[in-house]
Amino acid sequence: MRRALWISAAVVVIDQLTKWAAVRYLTPHLEMPVIPFLNLTLIHNRGAALGFLNDAAGWQNLFFIGVALVACVAIVYLLYRLERGNVTAAVGFALILGGAAGNLIDRLLHGYVIDFIDVYYRAWHWPAFNGADSAITIGAAALIFDALEIGRNRPLA
Repeated sequence: MRRALWISAAVVVIDQLTKWAAVRYLTPHLEMPVIPFLNLTLIHNRGAALGFLNDAAGWQNLFFIGVALVACVAIVYLLYRLERGNVTAAVGFALILGGAAGNLIDRLLHGYVIDFIDVYYRAWHWPAFNGADSAITIGAAALIFDALEIGRNRPLA
């Protein structure tokens, strides 16, 4: 499933280009309306998903760098162990790998992750996220879908 690594590379490139554009064209914490439920706003996330540990004393960056490195190595290992033809799992792992690598690059270069997508309903805002986070979410959904398909074609006992 080496071809799946191209998906990961594409995710990293697209993620880093969109983050570059966000840093270049957006003002931190200033909302730029796009459509009625979507703003673009530049946020520096020092924590994890949904801002978890964002206000910690600074140790969290090294912790999340370590977690991302371990996750990337584990995912590459799992990709190479996949059965030939297991496309859903390969795409899922590749998307997660690309997203993890994209956020890892941010942590290594900046000490935080660049988030800029703000989805909201009235006064309620989902925590800001980025393209890497989207790839991780879609990849996880693909893996869940793949897991639900296990045994689908097995004969009934």
